[in-house]
Amino acid sequence: MQYLLLIYGNEKRWNGATPQDITAEIEKYNAFGQEFGRSIKAGDALQPTMTAKTVRVRDGKTAVSDGPFAETKEQLGGYYLIEADTPEAAAAMAAKVPAAQSGCVEVRPIQKFS
Repeated sequence: MQYLLLIYGNEKRWNGATPQDITAEIEKYNAFGQEFGRSIKAGDALQPTMTAKTVRVRDGKTAVSDGPFAETKEQLGGYYLIEADTPEAAAAMAAKVPAAQSGCVEVRPIQKFS
């Protein structure tokens, strides 16, 4: 079964980060990718929330606003689409995503429509 691992963290964590801090974080993600490469079907980091747009259509009128829908302490920063045999296996994989140490990783099963 496929699951989406939604990676949340505080973007402010990176304010003032050194190149060494960034390299160390990238190395953690590379190690995660090496460990779970067969299970990862897709994944990417997202640009900061200030680059986001929220689109709503009400009564046939489209409204586009800057930023995410809700202000939160943690922002969606990336995702992995994975294959796992059980929800427990998906959760165990999510626990090894580096961001789980400072933020959280939401595990959502993919719903298939026929």
